[in-house]
Amino acid sequence: MAQPMDDRNEPQGIVLTEQQKRRRRERSLAIAWTLGILVLLFFAVTLVKGPAVLQRPL
Repeated sequence: MAQPMDDRNEPQGIVLTEQQKRRRRERSLAIAWTLGILVLLFFAVTLVKGPAVLQRPL
């Protein structure tokens, strides 16, 4: 009987080392922090401008 081409004991795809996993997590956290700060900045600017944001000439 023929053996299947893929061995079920070997992981499929790319296997990351612990250092690569740690760096990926650090990068993800940095992106999340940056995005959160950007959202807060936009929110603060909107609050400072007040309702005048909605009343602009077309």
